[in-house]
Amino acid sequence: MVASLAPAAADHAEAEAFRAGMLARGLLLPMGVPGLFGRGPVFEDVIERFNALVSEVSREDHAEWVHFPPLIGRHLLERVNYLDSFPHLCGSVHSFFGDTLQALALAERAKAGGNWGELLGPTDVVLTPAGCYPVYPWLAGTLPPQGRCVTLLSWVFRHEPSAEPTRLQSFRMREFVRAGRAEQVLEWRERWLQRALGLLGSLGLPAEASVASDPFFGRGGRLLASEQREQKLKFEILVPVISQREPTAVCSFNYHRDHFASIFGIRSTDGESASTSCMGFGMERIAMALFKTHGFEPAQWPPAVRERLWPSVPA
Repeated sequence: MVASLAPAAADHAEAEAFRAGMLARGLLLPMGVPGLFGRGPVFEDVIERFNALVSEVSREDHAEWVHFPPLIGRHLLERVNYLDSFPHLCGSVHSFFGDTLQALALAERAKAGGNWGELLGPTDVVLTPAGCYPVYPWLAGTLPPQGRCVTLLSWVFRHEPSAEPTRLQSFRMREFVRAGRAEQVLEWRERWLQRALGLLGSLGLPAEASVASDPFFGRGGRLLASEQREQKLKFEILVPVISQREPTAVCSFNYHRDHFASIFGIRSTDGESASTSCMGFGMERIAMALFKTHGFEPAQWPPAVRERLWPSVPA
């Protein structure tokens, strides 16, 4: 009799099988770096269809569309104190600032397989670790009585190299940011939590909400995570992708209270610091959840799911 795999080993085997299946069908394209993939046309089409569906169900928010590059200024990362909590996830952009001789040394070291990164220096930009960060300076000033709601589709970087296919180093988030009085923001977050559960459920995904915490660094980070959970400042929506035992977070909701508003001078009409909240769908994880739940061939997905993502064109 063959003993069954331990839970961790079974999860690893399931992850590897799922990863291999997506690569074999051209849904993901190998790039030779853990946590970094290209996206094939079928995978990308699912993301585009889901993004359009999010826009459709969010119409009543009248959110303002904004677009930012996948980079932010180093000063912004410092201003929000990101390195206090997440130094392990940061992606700093470095470049070459030397002279001709140093350039030759750089090239020779690269050809020899040496550490040529030592000859680079930091630039004024870093890779965006959270799509909402560039929104807050833009919201500075006094908000209208109804507050403001902003939406964006952004590339995000987090240094988490892994063979587990849902744990990407570079991925997209469809985000919404709400700023206003505390009661406005909290009501919006609760409404979006229920709306997101309904949306994912309509796509046949077994989604459940859970209180969560961010991956804070170090021993002090464990205390911050505990406080975040106790105060229910963060929720996630979970869907089994790699493991039934440990489902994957595909959507998150963060309530910041007045943290960003106090830093950037975002005020309510009473002159007090506003409250902010953000929510975001992990687009690659949503697509992977759909492929895991319904199979690798979208043409064979349940008709109700196909109709939701690819609605029939009226005659």
